[in-house]
Amino acid sequence: MRTNFLAGMLLLTAAATVACRQDMHDQPKYIPLRGTEFFADGRSARPLIEGTVARGHLDDDASYYTARGSDGKFVAEFPFPVTKPVIERGQERFNIYCAPCHDSLGSGNGRIVRRGFRHPPTYHIDRLRQAPAGYLYDVISKGFGAMPDYAAQIEPRDRWAIVSYIRALQLSQNTSIMDVPADAMSVLDQEGGQ
Repeated sequence: MRTNFLAGMLLLTAAATVACRQDMHDQPKYIPLRGTEFFADGRSARPLIEGTVARGHLDDDASYYTARGSDGKFVAEFPFPVTKPVIERGQERFNIYCAPCHDSLGSGNGRIVRRGFRHPPTYHIDRLRQAPAGYLYDVISKGFGAMPDYAAQIEPRDRWAIVSYIRALQLSQNTSIMDVPADAMSVLDQEGGQ
């Protein structure tokens, strides 16, 4: 009986060690960025086929993603209608990503600046009030001067929403009572008299 048991164990051990070969480890494969003789160009990493687009990255509306028109200049118009929810989303994103340096009014006196970092320009200077909307989008996307790019943190639609909110800030800080429409002026007069 002991002999049968030992023979069975020996057979089981032999069967188990057959599976411990290195075939999977030693199989032919191409390691990225290593050369190969298989392809004529000597590269194991193959270039993308022309026209290949990664899933979820068909950026076919150039003005939406680059803020530039077909002439290469920054677009002045927004690529979608600016509504109250868009501006509110822009305000929310602005308060998260922009206000630490630019402050909540866009005057460039945020908390970061008060701690000794470089002072960004106010959004309320003529140069930035007159800049096309695409320019502001581009600065958010690529950065400018000491400002880093925020393309990885802020989606394109949210970048446009932030630009819409910056435009609202610019209007709120650079307007007079004469700019208020007549119908809205009557509402102000009624509220002021109460």
